Amino acid sequence: MTNNNEKLMLTAEDVAEILQVKESCAYRIIRQMNNELAAMGKLVIRGRVNRHYFEKKISV
Repeated sequence: MTNNNEKLMLTAEDVAEILQVKESCAYRIIRQMNNELAAMGKLVIRGRVNRHYFEKKISV
């Protein structure tokens, strides 16, 4: 699944650091991704985004 050193869910602080944007922008990105996940019937946690989905969307 994931390495023990990797978080399953990313916070806005994590997203901001990875994308080099402000936290307010990171929250908007997380909200958008969580809306997409919710539309697919996935469980979402406000203010956090699934690492796998995030990496897939930004093509890391």
